[in-house]
Amino acid sequence: MVWNDNMRKRTLREEWRLIWRGVKILNEILPHYWLYQMLCTITETFSPYFGLYMSTQMVNELAGNCDYRRLLQLAGITVTGGLLISIVTKLLQSRITLCDKFVYSNHEAYLADIQNDFQYEHLEDPDVRLRRSEIFAVANATGAGLSNVMQLVSSLLKDILGVVFSVSLTVSMFTMAAQGEYAGVLGFINSPASAMVILALIVINAFCSIKVSAARADGQQKAIGKLAKINTRYNVFGRLWGADMIVFDLYRIVVEEFRKYQLRPEWVGEMEKVTVKYNFLSILLNAALNICVFLFIAAKAFIGVFGIGSFILYQGTTKRFIEAVAGIAADIGRLRQNNPYLVSLYEYLDLPNDMYKGTLAVEKRDDIDYEIEFRDVSFRYPGADAWALHHVSMKFRIGDKLAIVGENGSGKTTFIKLLCRLYDPTEGKILLNGIDITRYRYEEYMALFSVVFQDYTLLDFPLGENVAISDVYDETKVRDCLIRAGLGDKLESLDNDPEVKEKDTLKRAIGRKYDSEGIDFSGGEKQKIALARALYKDAPFVVLDEPTAALDPIAEAAVYENFNVLVENKTSVFISHRLSSCRFCDSIAVFDHGQLIQQGSHDALVVDRGGKYSQLWHAQAQYYEK
Repeated sequence: MVWNDNMRKRTLREEWRLIWRGVKILNEILPHYWLYQMLCTITETFSPYFGLYMSTQMVNELAGNCDYRRLLQLAGITVTGGLLISIVTKLLQSRITLCDKFVYSNHEAYLADIQNDFQYEHLEDPDVRLRRSEIFAVANATGAGLSNVMQLVSSLLKDILGVVFSVSLTVSMFTMAAQGEYAGVLGFINSPASAMVILALIVINAFCSIKVSAARADGQQKAIGKLAKINTRYNVFGRLWGADMIVFDLYRIVVEEFRKYQLRPEWVGEMEKVTVKYNFLSILLNAALNICVFLFIAAKAFIGVFGIGSFILYQGTTKRFIEAVAGIAADIGRLRQNNPYLVSLYEYLDLPNDMYKGTLAVEKRDDIDYEIEFRDVSFRYPGADAWALHHVSMKFRIGDKLAIVGENGSGKTTFIKLLCRLYDPTEGKILLNGIDITRYRYEEYMALFSVVFQDYTLLDFPLGENVAISDVYDETKVRDCLIRAGLGDKLESLDNDPEVKEKDTLKRAIGRKYDSEGIDFSGGEKQKIALARALYKDAPFVVLDEPTAALDPIAEAAVYENFNVLVENKTSVFISHRLSSCRFCDSIAVFDHGQLIQQGSHDALVVDRGGKYSQLWHAQAQYYEK
């Protein structure tokens, strides 16, 4: 699992590189966030030091000359300065709050954009899908990953500024000494050696805080991983619904699973013990140092090194300094604890795309005269031993109607994936007008195809956007494509529905998951929407990969025959288990165990009694007869 694989020891430089990359990614996701955060952190950190310093000046004035004009001046600076700092801080905080609201959506958009450039084999790889699931499970369960970088780097910056402000206001305490001779403890307090001892104690405390933070991180690591796995289960179970859940009482199993993980397993107690133990040590160390520093400052004030106002200042700033140093140690510990999750994220983001994208432009032909040739093509899926396709050779031109038939696992869908260049052949070549398709610009070649896969996707977006794949579209064209795909009657009934407030049907969502006035479509109607999408793209090649498998044979044949008319001037490739749907095609290619074993018209193939096509046809004939 990712939280175990990435726990190896890394150098400090490697740790900071991981963190810095996270900062850069977040800056890319939210460009102005870090500027606002840095400015806000400066004002937030500066505010208490400003108030403490001005209070010290007023106390010293009261204890000294007690000049009322000077006191009023100091009071005015304190109030005005505090007000200005507060206003600036509030404005910056409002901007940060606004940015925070977009962190999740922008983060998702960033990952989706990266995923769009993935090599297709990664999207089909179960290990890659599991990694993505784990990344999100960890983020949702613990906040680990980029979200932690945002919070912890901000906290670290605040603590560093706290150290800077504290040192600038406190350094004079270590350099001042009282006049006269003192013996014993007071003499030691008045000597430079005491300052060195206090500084040494502060350094030792910081070192111990870092160690405590690291030990706490190590102790919590396994528990966090287990918590992430539980969160994955919760996410999966929480999305389950459906009629079969009720009929088979599947919710009972889900409830039992939830309760199983609510029983405070042993590792939860172990995590709490680790947290309490190391938090106690951290508090104890800081308390001991605070006592030593307080006695040091009080002794210096007692022998007259500085007055009561400076005592208040030094006491406040040294306390904040100790807290800031401990905070830096804790922040560094948590950042290093977060780094294994960043490694998993970066490994996901850095998945290689070795597919050559090509440089040649696809010829824009007015006559759309294109020829596709498979020349001795063989293909084996990554990590597989068996050939999915083996020595396939065939040609087809614009205007051809080609049907691909064969039993499950015969290589039909693999043929389409290679045609659309989701994969490249392991052996052999695919040519477009005599040129290897890998030499063409990838995006231009892909633009030649409109494909309706058997596992097509419709989004919970408005109907018009689903057809056009854009929020800006030609409404007339969308409606025409829907009508041509066989949804004319459905559109008319939706347009005239008196119970719907939103009269523009194209702007109503598909389904009611996010919109109470969304449209519920049947399985067959959704397939027609997918067909309308293929029509809207208006590409030279139209590919239908069993998109009507859920329909009965007669309904499927009707869809194909109608669609054949719609794409009469285009090259169309149809895949179907039901051979009756392929009779209108110019040519039928029969696949078996990854090989092209027959090709010809329906009439020629069906009379070849010893051929695979004839066997399949007669086995299904009962469904086509009245």
